[in-house]
Amino acid sequence: MNTPISRRYFLKQLSVTALAAPFITRNLLSAPPHSLLSHASFGASGMAAQDLSAFANHPKFRLVAVAEVDLDRAVNLKKKYPDLRVYQDWRKMLDQEPGIDSVNVSTPDHMHAAMGMSAMLRGKHVYGQKPLTHDLYETRQLTRYAHQKKLVTQMGIQIHSNSEYRLAVRLIQDLAIGKVKEVHTWSDKKWGDTTPLPTRVDPVPPSLNWDLWLGVTHDRPYIGDAYYHPSNWRKRLDFGTGTFGDMGCHIYDPVYKALALTAPLSVRSEGPAPNEWNWAINAVIQYVFPGTAYTEGKTVNVTWYDGDARPPKEIQALLGEEKLPGQGSVFIGTQGVMLLPHIGQPALLPVAKFESYPMPKVGSVDHWGQFVDACLGNGKTSANFDYAGPLTEAVLLGSVATRFPKTTLNWNAARLKFTNVTEANTYVRKKYRPGWEVKGLV
Repeated sequence: MNTPISRRYFLKQLSVTALAAPFITRNLLSAPPHSLLSHASFGASGMAAQDLSAFANHPKFRLVAVAEVDLDRAVNLKKKYPDLRVYQDWRKMLDQEPGIDSVNVSTPDHMHAAMGMSAMLRGKHVYGQKPLTHDLYETRQLTRYAHQKKLVTQMGIQIHSNSEYRLAVRLIQDLAIGKVKEVHTWSDKKWGDTTPLPTRVDPVPPSLNWDLWLGVTHDRPYIGDAYYHPSNWRKRLDFGTGTFGDMGCHIYDPVYKALALTAPLSVRSEGPAPNEWNWAINAVIQYVFPGTAYTEGKTVNVTWYDGDARPPKEIQALLGEEKLPGQGSVFIGTQGVMLLPHIGQPALLPVAKFESYPMPKVGSVDHWGQFVDACLGNGKTSANFDYAGPLTEAVLLGSVATRFPKTTLNWNAARLKFTNVTEANTYVRKKYRPGWEVKGLV
């Protein structure tokens, strides 16, 4: 039975538990070694809470510690798990919890790399929320290290394991609509802001350690009204990756998987540029990828739209009476069209041509359970960093392209470098705040 707990009591207990020896649950005391997964979370609310709720469905999952820079956001989790140890500084959690086997990184984008790499340096398996990191270099380094050390990894693109996306991949690779000529993808979210940075400085809430929240980014005053924390950081250049970073890893996933894409050859933005502080809205980003066994020709074009931007009318006309959903993709093939809503069943068009198509039966997989099983030595993950890393790199290239409107950026993936616009390479790798450097990322 969970006993109600006040914030004052919670904060008092926190000062004790953050210094305590590693906690062992009753189950762990009587369980054989390695029969349970001892897990810690970076983040206690929002997406972290959703991840932890999903992990908890696995009978061999045990949450033992959490790091949360805003203690108010950890209160509900502490109520649910009274024996949970809560740390405000995630670095102390890693130092004082050597017995954990795995972690999830479910925080604002700018801290994904530092937390993920720090955990892997200690031999921990990592479930990393999308996008895998904030910047291209960080993604490449996490991918390389995880592969080298043979760690279990999974990115939080959970729709990857849903029947809808798995069926879409199957249909494309079965050549149901022939070879794919082009793809158009979009999201109606608006994680951008065209206004300048507010000049006011607000008091930091007592529950929040602002310095820890800033982490690897440079110091700046706190601004209230959720300008940064907890909800609008996605709009800010230094902390989030805009609509594309938020939804691109989801919506590009079945495109990337179905077409067996590799690194793009070039990327070009036709939409507005971000201002000095925030990402823009209504992006239009054009990719050119090398052709594959599932595409027509030596290259294939994939175009992204967000906010109010949408594919041109001639593309929409191919859908007949089908309407564009708020988010999704359209695959244009040599023998038909596939509309894939996010999240919904793929539709083969025109309807009259495909009404008798023998639709394969494809089921869903537990994305979180798959990670737990793999950490315990049972099976493999399907969105490990070997797959999710290159996918994230492709997405983050689009974010760089928005800074250079109407300019084609040629990309050399092997060198992690733009070859024709030197200035664009400034955004491949960021400099961490002094004192926040992490081995493998500096």
